[in-house]
Amino acid sequence: MRIMMRTWISVMAVAVVAFAVEANACTRVVYIGPDQTIVTGRTMDFSIDIPANLWIFPRGMERHGQVGPNSLRWVSRFGSIAASSWDIATPDGMNEKGLVANMLWLVQSEYPTFDKERGETGLTIAAWAQYVLDNYATVKEAVESLRKEDFVVVTDFIPGTDKFTTVHLSISDASGDSAILEYVEGKLVIHHDSSYQVMTNDPLFEEQLAISSYWKSIPGTIFLPGSNRASDRFVRASYYINAIPQTSDPLVSVASVFSVIRNVSVPYGISTEGQPHISSTRWRVVADQKRLVYYFENVLTPNVLWVDLRQVNLSPGQPVRKLALDAGQIYAGNAHEHFIETEPFEFQGL
Repeated sequence: MRIMMRTWISVMAVAVVAFAVEANACTRVVYIGPDQTIVTGRTMDFSIDIPANLWIFPRGMERHGQVGPNSLRWVSRFGSIAASSWDIATPDGMNEKGLVANMLWLVQSEYPTFDKERGETGLTIAAWAQYVLDNYATVKEAVESLRKEDFVVVTDFIPGTDKFTTVHLSISDASGDSAILEYVEGKLVIHHDSSYQVMTNDPLFEEQLAISSYWKSIPGTIFLPGSNRASDRFVRASYYINAIPQTSDPLVSVASVFSVIRNVSVPYGISTEGQPHISSTRWRVVADQKRLVYYFENVLTPNVLWVDLRQVNLSPGQPVRKLALDAGQIYAGNAHEHFIETEPFEFQGL
């Protein structure tokens, strides 16, 4: 009994320290199964409605960093499917090589100062994830390039709100490799390792790793923290992503990852007094990176839809296509044929 009590006190002490940082929502997990079965899942949690539409972008698109005359310019090497936020940003997506990019909120983010008059090359944060999807096939390739810091990531307030955009970016590829990119005190910090299967919002990823190290000594079958706070979700996701069936069966692996991200979702309508950033889950994504199938679930509709990128013509010159979901439209199953040719949205910039 004394040993159990000491363990409980230790658990609670770590929890109090972990919770001292104001917690946010969103969780991302990477499943690494047999036969190169790699599946990434994430929740999109936000304090206000954040309507999403799905977009199919072909190769060969000319892009612009949207921060003035010194904006970064590029032509997309790879086609992709992306989920948009308010049709001004790409917070999530997968490209035709199986590279997945996920943006999650991070209050502690501090970006470099950007001066349009100084000649620095800039990229709006709204296009950060899309830039990665457009240009890289693997995490290793992305990390080697982004580490050079050839451009400045530029952020601003979300239009019509008092929310200053502060996010970190996770990327994973079809080999199971992962990296987390954060701006800490104005400097780019990259955590790169295939063992980094789980991330949440706050705290900084280095502190998330410290939390993970502690909880590895406590079997998940005995105790798992159950609140909606980021550190609790991190612990649960870290345990469950490796406890679910290890299989190459696409139905079982995808369903298992969905079960994990649903477990760490914040129920709709939930809010916590004094913790305004603990937010309801708005939508969920699971990306099968081996089979290039992108699954999407809106919590206010009863079905899961998906797009198989192997069935999509992503050749240069193909039209951009959109599946509108932001007005409660309901689709189920393979939704590829429901996408409509549409002009690409413009990333929110300065």
